[in-house]
Amino acid sequence: MTLIGRTQARGIKTLSLDSPANRNALSAALVGELAAALTDCTKDTDVRAIVLTHTGNTFCAGADLRDPPAPDAFVGLLRQIVELPKPVVARVTGHVRAGGLGLLAACDIAAASAEATFAFTEVRIGVAPAVISLPLLPRTDPRALARYYLTGERLDATEAARIGLLTATGDDVDAVLEPILDGLRRAAPQGLAETKALLTAKVLETFDRDAADLTALSARLFASPQAREGMTAFLERRDPTWVL
Repeated sequence: MTLIGRTQARGIKTLSLDSPANRNALSAALVGELAAALTDCTKDTDVRAIVLTHTGNTFCAGADLRDPPAPDAFVGLLRQIVELPKPVVARVTGHVRAGGLGLLAACDIAAASAEATFAFTEVRIGVAPAVISLPLLPRTDPRALARYYLTGERLDATEAARIGLLTATGDDVDAVLEPILDGLRRAAPQGLAETKALLTAKVLETFDRDAADLTALSARLFASPQAREGMTAFLERRDPTWVL
C-alpha cells in the first residue's frame, strides 16, 4: 500500500501524505516513501516545483508513536526538503501537529486554508520539539515559538502566518497558491535552484551545527520514563500523571 500519492500537471509535482487512518503520522514507512518520492522529483527534469499536501483532515499529526521513524531518518528527510534544488510548497487544509510542523518549516513556501490549526504538542507527552527546531528556529519568530513550544497551545492559520510558520493563508488555499505556482512555472530551473540555495544557507548552517546534538536529545527524551507515560496516556486518551 502506497503512503504517498503522486500527480503531476504543468511542471508541478504534487505529493500527498496518504495515511488518513493515523492522521498522516510520521511512521518509518511514510518517511522512507516520502524521501524516495522527493529523490524522484529531483531527477525529473519535467518537475519545476513540488507541492506537499495531504488526504484527510490532518496534514500530519507528528510522529507515529507505534512505528516512529529513526531520528536520523527524519532529520535526513527535513534536510532533503531544504536542500532539494527545486522549491517545495506546503498546501495545508487541515491540522498540523508536532513533527508535522517540522515538515511545514522545511518547505520553502507554506500556504494553508483558514480552517487549519497548528500546535507543538511535544511538551504534553514529556519530550521536546528538538529535531524540528532545525528548520523552525531560523524561520519563525522566537518569542512566539517560546510561547507555543512551552505551552502546546493551538494556534490558527492567521497566527501561524504572523509568526512565520506560513507564507500565506486564506479561505481557499488553492486560490492563494495560484499566483505562487504560476510564478514558479515562469522561473528558470537554474534561477530557482540558485535562489533557493541563497535562501536556505542559514537553515543548512543550523543542520550542520546542531543536527547531531538534537537527534541525540530526541532519542534520549523518547526513551525516558516521562515520555513513556506521556505516550501511553496519549494512546489511552487520558491525562498523564503530571497534569495538575
